[in-house]
Amino acid sequence: MIVINVDKAKEIAHDKRRAARSAEFAPLDIKATIPAEATAAEEARQAVRDKYAAMQTAIDAASTVDAIKAAMPQEGA
Repeated sequence: MIVINVDKAKEIAHDKRRAARSAEFAPLDIKATIPAEATAAEEARQAVRDKYAAMQTAIDAASTVDAIKAAMPQEGA
């Protein structure tokens, strides 16, 4: 029987969440330095922050592996 350590699964999920968040931030970080695009870029950056904050909360609250998987960033999203 395979037993999954939920705490370790959460750590892995958070690592993947951080990587996905960084990937979404990369183009916005560049746009934030362009004066004409800075305001829109900062609004988009805040939306990314909010999205991943909610994901972090869901992962932390998860008590099963299935709940962790449901909270994870979707591939290509």
